Amino acid sequence: MEIKQVFIQGVYEIYPRAFSDERGYFLEVFREDLLRKNGIAEIWVQENQSFSKKGTIRGLHFQKEPFAQAKLARVIVGKVWEVCVDLRKNSPTFGMHHAVVLDDQQHNMLYLPAGFAHGFAALEDTVFSYRCSNHYNKESEGGVIWDDADLAIDWQVENPILSDKDILLPSLKEFVKDSGGGL
Repeated sequence: MEIKQVFIQGVYEIYPRAFSDERGYFLEVFREDLLRKNGIAEIWVQENQSFSKKGTIRGLHFQKEPFAQAKLARVIVGKVWEVCVDLRKNSPTFGMHHAVVLDDQQHNMLYLPAGFAHGFAALEDTVFSYRCSNHYNKESEGGVIWDDADLAIDWQVENPILSDKDILLPSLKEFVKDSGGGL
């Protein structure tokens, strides 16, 4: 398993090693000891799975304290453009985002600590899964609008399929004003 720190502190791309032969493949999708050795020491308490049609954008979502969540995201079937946005109040990379293709060929994952908004665009019909370090709490959910001009995220899809909830999320500037500066 290869674990790479990206330019935003605390965010890691993870590439498991797959063993393939004529029967198919085998891979370890979770190794607590290797994650811990690389500074990822979460206790995972919930795992979520979704199916998204090609062209769907989900996000940008987060959970506020005391229900903030670190996440370990991966694709089971399909391909997504995975995006995380640093919303940590005192972070030098506040408001910056990192994006990576997660797919069922590389079997790669993205780890993001608490304090990040998270979303993805389905580049194919996709089954997406992510582990969470805290339980979901409706009163603690929040988000930032997916097409915020200040974030300038290239979502890799035209005419996205969006939920009514995601269309109504605030801009980054509104989030900063309402939150007192971040998460």
